[in-house]
Formats: sequence, C-alpha cells, structure tokens
Amino acid sequence: MDTKHIINATVENQPAVLSRIVGLFSGRGYNIETLNVGPCADPRFSRMTITVPGDEHVLEQVTKQLNKLVDVVKVVDLTSEKHIARELLLVEVGAPRQKRSEVMSVAEIFGAKVVGVKETTLTMQYVGREDQVDDFLNLLRPYTIVTLARSGLLAVGRGD
Repeated sequence: MDTKHIINATVENQPAVLSRIVGLFSGRGYNIETLNVGPCADPRFSRMTITVPGDEHVLEQVTKQLNKLVDVVKVVDLTSEKHIARELLLVEVGAPRQKRSEVMSVAEIFGAKVVGVKETTLTMQYVGREDQVDDFLNLLRPYTIVTLARSGLLAVGRGD
C-alpha cells in the first residue's frame, strides 16, 4: 500500500546539496511530492522536509540512499513518529463586492488572514495541516481561484 512518507533530512548547508538529493530521487524513479529546505538553528546545516509517496520498500531505499550521501548528516522518517506538520497557502480568490462577505466568512471560519485586497479579488494566507488546507481550498473553489501557491509540508518531530 502506498503511503505518503514524511522524511526530515539534516544536510550540510553547502552549494549543490539540493541538486544531489533531487538527482538521487529522480535517478531512481522516485517521486518527490513536496520539498522544503531551510536553515537550521546552526547555520552550517539545513533541514529538508520531503514527502515521498510509496510503500515501505520505497521508504527503505530512499532512506538508505540519502544516508550514503556525504552531505547528509541525519535522516528521520517522521511518518509514524509524533510530529507536527503544517503547510502555508497563499490564495487569490475572485471576490467581487457582492460576494466579498461570503469569501471573508469562509476565511474567518478557517482563521485565514486576508493579506491583499483588489477591486475584484482577495488574497488570503492560511496555515494548517494538509487536510485543512485541502478543505479550505474546496470551500473556496466556487468563488474562482485566480492564483494559489502551497508551500508543501514543513514538519518537525515532537518530543514527549
């Protein structure tokens, strides 16, 4: 059965590390569903949050291959561990004056923030679990989504 695995990789903050890791995935025919990279508390390192669809065999192979790369310091599969995962959504929605209050009501229900207003559109920011982002988008679809950008998953392990 295919599962979406959440992998955190701590890597050296060096040029071409991202390229080598993406090459590792594409060279073996594995798909990266989402990928986020950012600096850690220690600026010598970056954290990559990678979501990979596949069965346990795919996860095992990806983990082994990542661990072989010299720039990779640590690899953790967060899928079955306690973790916190969030995604950022920026979405511009058609909202002419007669529909604006409806769109704002949907935003309010989800706790989304209006970050841009034009004559016929609203741009909103929403941070939530992936399923919440999906639910928010589904309620906005009748209002015409003009533009959307999703960050992909960010995740950290959660201690006890």
